[in-house]
Amino acid sequence: MSVPTYDPENPPRPSRSLHARVAIVTGAGSRANGIGNGRAASILLAEAGAKVVCADLNLPWAQVTVDMINREFGEGTAIPIQADVAKEGDCKRIVDTAVSTYGRLDILVNNVGVGGPEGTAVDVDPAKWARGLEINVTSMMLMSKFAVPAMCQNTKDEIRGRGAIVNIASVAGMTGGSPMLLYPTSKGAIINMTRAMAFQHAPDGIRVNCVCPGMLYTPMVYSHPMTDEIRESRRNRSLLKTEGNGWDTGAAVRFLASDEARWITGIILPVDAGSTAAITGQGKHLSQTLPTGEE
Repeated sequence: MSVPTYDPENPPRPSRSLHARVAIVTGAGSRANGIGNGRAASILLAEAGAKVVCADLNLPWAQVTVDMINREFGEGTAIPIQADVAKEGDCKRIVDTAVSTYGRLDILVNNVGVGGPEGTAVDVDPAKWARGLEINVTSMMLMSKFAVPAMCQNTKDEIRGRGAIVNIASVAGMTGGSPMLLYPTSKGAIINMTRAMAFQHAPDGIRVNCVCPGMLYTPMVYSHPMTDEIRESRRNRSLLKTEGNGWDTGAAVRFLASDEARWITGIILPVDAGSTAAITGQGKHLSQTLPTGEE
């Protein structure tokens, strides 16, 4: 496969299309028929032309996402796979499946995460703390361990590079004020891991970026009881006083995975209606608004 000629004085216009790209999205399922971040990212990547491997611990949830994609964009556009991304063998199997099914790997969306155990350093359960870090942080390292070599098999050119990784963290990893220690600690680790990976894999032509959702209203959030007062408080924490959802995260992922973001790596992108741009008053219900809804 020849590398396209690149004219620096007349560079080609970047395309939004992801035609002929192959993506893996972890945590691609959502409760029931709701639109969580993983499902939204999977659908929007497919809409842009990518083939998508939808990985989830809960296979029926991943299957719903796949059915939605294949019904709209054609049979074979997406496939489901059941996997625990905290296990090294499962991560290798996901990447191997993507390559054996579609012939390559271009995009990895590390979306899996949990709220984790409650508690401060004084009273958090150490075993649950360790498990939370495995799921939220180690899983992204393990998926990248196998995805990066697969991406390095792709032809590199000035526009496309070889691949793109998008890690999903949270605005909780950018600020304090959380009633639990594990959640913001793990999300902050993802943010700095993204920066480190961007540096380490840039010579390979692989871009690594991070999306930090804010107080979204996703299935993970509304599957738990929430009063109208708490929901309104969540809206009012943002500058725009509006409610976000999984599509907002998915759109950010699609942009960072595309050629439009070809000159962007190591970025931490809040998708939070401006809640981290200014101090707006956290309100009395802060402890009741976690998790933020990025999983």
